[in-house]
Amino acid sequence: MNRAMFSGVAGMKAHQTKMDVIGNNIANVNTYGYKSQRAVFSDIFYQTLRSATAGTANAGGTNPSSVGYGSTLAAVQSQMTQSSMQSTGYGLDVAITGEGFLQVMDPDGNIFYTKAGMLDYDSNGYLTDVNGNFVLGAASGDGTADSQKIRLTNITAVTPTQSSATATLNGVNYTLKTENATSNGNVSLSFASSSTLPVGMRAQATISTTGAVTITLNSSEKFSSMDDLNQAINDAVQTANGGKAPDYGKLTISANKNDLFPADGLTGAEVVGYNFNTKSGEATGTDWASLLGGAMQVKSTGNEFSGLGANVKLTVDKSDGKNYIVKLESEGKTYSCTMPADTTSTSLLLKKDGSSSTDYLEVANPGASKFDAFITDNGATNSFSKDFTSMTVTAATASKELGLGSKNITLTGGTAGGPVTLDQLTNIAIGSDGTITVTHPEKGNVVVGRISLANFANTAGLQAEGSDYFSATVNSGAAILSDPGSNGTGSLKSSSLEMSNVDLASEFADMITTQRGYQANARIITVSDTMLEELINLKR
Repeated sequence: MNRAMFSGVAGMKAHQTKMDVIGNNIANVNTYGYKSQRAVFSDIFYQTLRSATAGTANAGGTNPSSVGYGSTLAAVQSQMTQSSMQSTGYGLDVAITGEGFLQVMDPDGNIFYTKAGMLDYDSNGYLTDVNGNFVLGAASGDGTADSQKIRLTNITAVTPTQSSATATLNGVNYTLKTENATSNGNVSLSFASSSTLPVGMRAQATISTTGAVTITLNSSEKFSSMDDLNQAINDAVQTANGGKAPDYGKLTISANKNDLFPADGLTGAEVVGYNFNTKSGEATGTDWASLLGGAMQVKSTGNEFSGLGANVKLTVDKSDGKNYIVKLESEGKTYSCTMPADTTSTSLLLKKDGSSSTDYLEVANPGASKFDAFITDNGATNSFSKDFTSMTVTAATASKELGLGSKNITLTGGTAGGPVTLDQLTNIAIGSDGTITVTHPEKGNVVVGRISLANFANTAGLQAEGSDYFSATVNSGAAILSDPGSNGTGSLKSSSLEMSNVDLASEFADMITTQRGYQANARIITVSDTMLEELINLKR
């Protein structure tokens, strides 16, 4: 009778353990990478009441008779089936789309294996998981699968460079550079002019809290050259910086033209100003009023027009009978055009030496009748030339303004060089093959390592360790390392995580049967106790 009671106790213990397994599964229904478990029972000891006997010629054989002592927990098995993926939108999350485990190393050097790909990085640039343990693989993008730490800053040192900028103003290309290599030289520059600066102060600088520099030039002070301008600017910046040069050293402005500064120099207003319009040449002299009855007045000049002197020769040639060749000659220069007799254009463009440059003189078109009268009134037939001693056109005057005040100029690319730091990386990406690519402003996209996956001959033989980790056992076999997507392993899917493979419906069904089994075993103890009580009462 005691056997039944002990069987009930054993059954209750086994069912209690199974309920523990079910509870753990349900608790981890939302744990990324969790693999559900199941409790498996087996029967235990038997007491033999009668052994089996063999049959003879005179009697038949008998079967053995034995009574068991209940059930016990045979095993808790892990279900290593693949679960579905969940998109997280976080670039350092990875899911394994098939076989394989991520490798991680704790501070004591122990290596564990996990399906939970919630990755991150530490202040030293090492790739870690959510628990702060190192994620392992090949320490270089072209390395074989390994168990090495992966460092995101595994990039060759940055070459020191000076900050620089370019700007094109009024067709002139300006280059700005700093003297020393440092990221502090990546500053924004703006230029202005002022008439309120005291006499003798050529330039004044202000430096904002962000490092931006504003240069104000004295509008009436003269600057003789680009070197002279640079000296005034650097002196002003040093004064604004407390009497010492900034750590990026001197600032140098250069241009691709050497004739920007006339002999008498440029004022601060002209250096900063940006009125780039050319002043057209002006016609003077009394002969312009009498020339062809005043019908050939100057209308405009080209930007490069170099002018006509006081003695100007006008030639009109109609030798072919269809066109008029009109020329103005002075000081060895000839401005001419060919005008069809039937043209309706109101002006003529007399180009220097027939070129297509902007060295031209635009005059009103007097018309064919005026040209004919000019020729015939002077007793000629097809062509006539006449000198005019009081008919000049001044040269066009190009703007002297350099235009530095027309835009802010930001210098970039400056760095002190040295090892790459985390703050210099602008992007981190994990490829399907495990390659880890970072983006650096100077180096571009650089592969710094590759995540390696571990696979096992018997994944069910792994030991659950908590924190989403498994460890290898003698029955799982040693880890077999591979690149993701090779040798039977799955590839990596970034911005995703593998969900728990717990089947909640099955767990609830198991919970019901486990509860009933536990109740039935408890009933065995109750009934056995009642029977023992009846036995004890026999003495009464």
